[in-house]
Amino acid sequence: MHLFIYNIFLSLYAVGIRITSLWNPKARLWRNGRKNIWAELEKIGAEGRGQKAESETGDRKLIWMHCSSLGEFEQGRPVLEAIKQQYPNAKTLLTFFSPSGYEVRKNNSGADYVMYLPMDSKKNARKFIDLVQPSLVIWIKYEYWFYYLTELKKKQVPLLLVSGIFRPDQPFFKWYGRLHWYMLESFNHLFVQTDQSKDLLRTIGFANNVSVSGDTRFDRVVQIAEQFKPIDLIEQFCGNSQVIVAGSTWPEDEEEMDHYANTHPDIKFIIAPHEINEEHLKEIEKLFKHTIRFSKLAAHLSPSPRPVARNKQLPSEETKPNTLIIDNIGMLSKLYKYATITYIGGGFGNDGVHNVLEAAVYGKPVVHGPVYEKYIEAIELVQAGGAFVINTALELEKTCNDLLTDTGKYQVNCQSARDYVYNKKGATEKIIAYIQENRLLTS
Repeated sequence: MHLFIYNIFLSLYAVGIRITSLWNPKARLWRNGRKNIWAELEKIGAEGRGQKAESETGDRKLIWMHCSSLGEFEQGRPVLEAIKQQYPNAKTLLTFFSPSGYEVRKNNSGADYVMYLPMDSKKNARKFIDLVQPSLVIWIKYEYWFYYLTELKKKQVPLLLVSGIFRPDQPFFKWYGRLHWYMLESFNHLFVQTDQSKDLLRTIGFANNVSVSGDTRFDRVVQIAEQFKPIDLIEQFCGNSQVIVAGSTWPEDEEEMDHYANTHPDIKFIIAPHEINEEHLKEIEKLFKHTIRFSKLAAHLSPSPRPVARNKQLPSEETKPNTLIIDNIGMLSKLYKYATITYIGGGFGNDGVHNVLEAAVYGKPVVHGPVYEKYIEAIELVQAGGAFVINTALELEKTCNDLLTDTGKYQVNCQSARDYVYNKKGATEKIIAYIQENRLLTS
């Protein structure tokens, strides 16, 4: 019965995507990106057979990592890079379900092959795995596809869950969760983020193959911070001003911030919205009085082949914008370095706050909205004193003013944020140690 309902869900999802793609760009990318997927997989299969034939031992290793979206990729990336370092001759395949992951990382992921995951079905799962013939499969955090997972178990392919997080409200822990239990039974080992997740899994019979490794995102943000390279245009914009960097914002976040930005022209604001479509960018420009887009700032300050243009400067102090709108993808994790205070968006929406760790790793206080209960790192960062929750624009103004004027308190909050992140790193090492100890990639 549960499998019947699951198959109905898959059918409805496919129909919904087909209809939605008529007007929705993301749905169109989702659908169009899968049109030539089997031809791409045939090539991977052919290359794999060629590698086996050329190898003296007839051995060929391919590691398949699946991520739902861009956020999960950032969690999986430290593990992917560590595997490439430890096993340089192995090939890596990275799959995404969502366009927000694939479209950003299809040309810059560190993997040998990058593609969309075909829609789950018994036929697709068997065909995909037969073509790819993975030696090891790593699933990142979320998204459980029944036919893929059970087919891997059937073929006895080692399968690991990385950075798993479990809550009592999930189907695994409900009376109707048997199908989800089957999926969990497909994993050889479950690396979870918290003791609470491990305890929950124990209540449904999973104990011997579960360990608390922590969250690999901590390793990733530390890596980004320690490899930081300055961005000249951002430094020119910030100057010696106090700076508030607002990342992954939605309209609800921007509506809480505009009054503070408009009444504090001496403070520089950098807004990196979650969606950078033209309509959203124009809405931000309506809310904030003195703005400039990053693309226009770059054009204004970039060297010109004409000598007369080389002395271009920003506008005078009277007209100089205090709000910079980031209209590209990929800069955000570096921008937090320039912040005095950081604001993380999403906390006023149903899905909750976005990644607080990218900001906290630089030792910068984090401010966000009230919806964050699904994210253990956000909860713990608040408890550690490195983050502050606001419910209104007035609370935002008071929180920022307190941080900007009380130097002693500010320094304590900065240190709390940084310490929280650095004390949590190390998950990647535990996962790689398991792979080595169990000889999952050793003939």
